[in-house]
Amino acid sequence: MQITDSSNQKHSLLTAMNRFVGAVDNMDRTVMVPSLLRDVPPDHGDDPKAEGTARGAADMYGSYVLLKSIRNDMEWGVPQGEGRRKVGGADGEEADLETQFHFHLNGLHAVLSKLTRKANTLTNRYKEEIGC
Repeated sequence: MQITDSSNQKHSLLTAMNRFVGAVDNMDRTVMVPSLLRDVPPDHGDDPKAEGTARGAADMYGSYVLLKSIRNDMEWGVPQGEGRRKVGGADGEEADLETQFHFHLNGLHAVLSKLTRKANTLTNRYKEEIGC
């Protein structure tokens, strides 16, 4: 089955992944001196609780490193044994695999959208910092 409606494709996982990778690639091309991002506080937009300080990203440099690391993991995969948890309980039941898939797909899409916004924000903030 092939979806021809482009409005449906804008909500696809592949589109979200491509948007994120594109935003990080743009960030990477723009940020010529990543060390300038050290001690620059993260920009949380309108919501001060948004996008936390995952992995200790207390400044824009931490966010830069985090975004590049996630992009590399998406493009090249995660080495065996890393980032995997033992699945137990209801997750092991085959009866609701479709429900589990949709739950995780929606979650992944939401996270990719936030990460894409974070990469775009970082790129714009860097341009402001260097006066571009």
